[in-house]
Amino acid sequence: MGDTLFGYAGKILVLDLTIESSEIIDSAPYLEEWIGGHGLASKLFWDYCTDKTVEAFDPKNVIVIASNVFAGTLAPAGAGRIEMTGIGSYSNPEWYSRSSMGGRVGGMMKAAGFDAVVVQGKAEKPVWVSVVNGAAEIKSAESLWGKDTWETQTAIWDDITHNTPTGDWFELTKSRDGGRSANRPAVMAIGPAGENLARIGTVQHDAAHASGQSGFGGVWGSKNLKAIGFLGTNSVAIADPGALMSIRLEVQEKLGYNVDNPKYQAPEKGIGYYNTFVHNPYGNDPNVASRPDGCQGCFRNCRNTYADHEGNSGMLCTAGYYYTASGKDLDRRKTTSLLNQLGINGYEADMPTYLYNLYKMGVMGKGKEIDTDLPFEQYNKFDFIDTLLHRMANREEIGDDLAEGLSRAAERWGRWEEDSASILKRPNWGYAEHYDPRLEVEWSYGSILGERDVLEHGINWPLHHAGTMPMLIGETPPWSAEELVNQIVKANGLNDPMCYNYSAEGIYADPKLKACSWLRHYSRFWSNSTGLCDWMWPNFINFANWNPDDFAGMSPDVEVAMFKAVTGRDLSYEESLEHGRKFYMIDRAIWVLQGREREAEQFAEYVYEQPTDTPYGLPTYEDGTWQWSTCLGRTLDRDKFEDAKTRLYALEGWNEKGYPMKNELEGFGLSDVAQALDAVGKLG
Repeated sequence: MGDTLFGYAGKILVLDLTIESSEIIDSAPYLEEWIGGHGLASKLFWDYCTDKTVEAFDPKNVIVIASNVFAGTLAPAGAGRIEMTGIGSYSNPEWYSRSSMGGRVGGMMKAAGFDAVVVQGKAEKPVWVSVVNGAAEIKSAESLWGKDTWETQTAIWDDITHNTPTGDWFELTKSRDGGRSANRPAVMAIGPAGENLARIGTVQHDAAHASGQSGFGGVWGSKNLKAIGFLGTNSVAIADPGALMSIRLEVQEKLGYNVDNPKYQAPEKGIGYYNTFVHNPYGNDPNVASRPDGCQGCFRNCRNTYADHEGNSGMLCTAGYYYTASGKDLDRRKTTSLLNQLGINGYEADMPTYLYNLYKMGVMGKGKEIDTDLPFEQYNKFDFIDTLLHRMANREEIGDDLAEGLSRAAERWGRWEEDSASILKRPNWGYAEHYDPRLEVEWSYGSILGERDVLEHGINWPLHHAGTMPMLIGETPPWSAEELVNQIVKANGLNDPMCYNYSAEGIYADPKLKACSWLRHYSRFWSNSTGLCDWMWPNFINFANWNPDDFAGMSPDVEVAMFKAVTGRDLSYEESLEHGRKFYMIDRAIWVLQGREREAEQFAEYVYEQPTDTPYGLPTYEDGTWQWSTCLGRTLDRDKFEDAKTRLYALEGWNEKGYPMKNELEGFGLSDVAQALDAVGKLG
């Protein structure tokens, strides 16, 4: 890399909480090969975690928080994210894991002078870390311990800004050259759930940005780390600012919307894929006006702020539907606020329903097999969910079990075998079913060969929602399955429409496996490492301003162009995918060191035994014809999946046991990784 680190801050902050020390190292030696975000974080974890077999709450576990090349720039839908990695506490069993977060943290971390933060050890007493313009200070958090995430952030804002009123200017340091700002610090904090080592604990930022899926809130709590706050006045050098601005304006023109005249971004009136409710001034709650809200620099803005403030920024996706029993939109929004304040992962949105089902079955309740005095008689009132969430966050009564997550709770109650085959759908590693694992196999294969629910929507939006949404109201999808599939494989370079054939045989065929592998590599690089939001990228279909004759999106050309504009590097699309494979390879090596074996990569029994009974739109190629299929009556064939797994391993450069191959590792310059695997007899 050149003398100027375009797109980067140039430093990495290394914290040791055990001795309350900090060290600053140069990031340049890492960046050419590891890029930022997930790639950088995995490499730093590899270097700093000396024992990768420790449990999540062990002080020797290492947490890495990495910004990325686009953070703090004008890159559309990618300027505010961070990636957090470490041994997560949520998955069952525990694995090295990842979780991302939007908002302002990615940009403000770089403004404060750092590309990443490494957190080692455990503080003797609660602490928080102030990071301001290149200087870090570990401070007592005893007065913050017990506060919720909003109270904590407010207190840290006041501390770093010297109690300056919002909007006023202040000196960052006592030095006249220390910089002035009117910004609020970007703070990441845990709530009571994280303090009490809840595996469902999140790390929160601002009103509702969360790192939730890996249980890192509990890991922070185990380290006595309450919060990290970033504030800075540094700028990010851009190799070609004019090119980046031109890209942003073009993207906004083609894929954006008018905030003062919002419209549904869908080919059928009243049907949306994502962001739709936000772009309606009364989206999510017809009784309260709202406005769009989003991450730093985003032109899409997938969140809402409300006139009454309840549910601000949090009413998107599953968390907005965590509690619906009262039938009141206000209660939904209040629940979302409470999840964010307590620091509880809203993804387990079936939590209240599952418990209520056990109550109705006569299994759970006062004096029942699972003894609890939860007020089920008030299930349709907000008091119920308020009681439940506080018990979970504080590990009180039955909340002590539920703080472990539902898969572990069901195991404690002796109900896992029965319920995971029926009313508790946890297809892989204890994670709730997101999209049907028997059908949408990019999602399920990626999750079971990885460590968590993959949470990647770039292919899911056009291939599932584009077919399903119109069918729900009896309409024909606006484009044929063949047209849509051909457009996607032309854009992403797979060039074989059979890559997106979701027929009963197609999901095991080589083209489908290539599509699964492609998504792993694209996501590891562009979504996880450069920080592009998966609700926007890859963009193969233009949902925002589409027409039936030309519905092509902007990927992958725009990603490559943005990367060059910011960094000045000529990185091809194909090279980016190979970087993604490398990042996935080092992750796999860590999982193998943790004890991952082929036999463990099995779905829950219902995936193999229970046929699908709900229409689920996907393109299929059957009897020589492409069609939109409802995919009813389908299961995943165990033997065919095992065969597909072997071929997926080969595509990734792993042997038949799932161990990375020596020649592949050495080809990526990972000889040290190969040596570590060889030392435990697990080198392919």
